Amino acid sequence: MTKKKKSGKTENLVPALRGHIWIDGSKGTFLGYGRVVLLERIREYGSITKAAKALEISYRRAWVLIDSMNRQVPRPYVVTSAGGRRGGGTSVTPEGERAVALFWKIHENLQQFIKKQDAAVRSLYDE
Repeated sequence: MTKKKKSGKTENLVPALRGHIWIDGSKGTFLGYGRVVLLERIREYGSITKAAKALEISYRRAWVLIDSMNRQVPRPYVVTSAGGRRGGGTSVTPEGERAVALFWKIHENLQQFIKKQDAAVRSLYDE
């Protein structure tokens, strides 16, 4: 059931089920949606600075998230190389790539589960 607001947007009058995934580690959040997107942007740009700008977060915030992930795994998810003739850069390791793929698989499974359960929740409000 929806209702039109004066702004033209619709307002949902029926509760909807939502969910998010956070994988906790020994030091709190280890992996979640934002961290995975950060890894993807690092892969795309090869730069923490450019990835942070794309996500509209500070370089420091990006670095804290990367450092947190890297400290909680046996092999780092992100590695940096110093500048030089070819210039420096940042890359996502194979372990980081596997974490990204696994996260999205779990995320998709959660979304499918939520969709099924949301239909059950909405059935409580059928008239």
